[in-house]
Amino acid sequence: MDIAAMSTMMSQAKVQQQASISVMKMAMDAGQTQMNDMVQAPVPKGWRRFND
Repeated sequence: MDIAAMSTMMSQAKVQQQASISVMKMAMDAGQTQMNDMVQAPVPKGWRRFND
């Protein structure tokens, strides 16, 4: 394999890895937002929060 082809393959692999990391960060942020929304949601009458 010549150097140009190897360079292209390595560059594509790096872009793919960066895209995967970006998607993972987006999923983690969405999960964090959902968790925060659940924690801040009003508690139904007669129920208690875990830390009460």
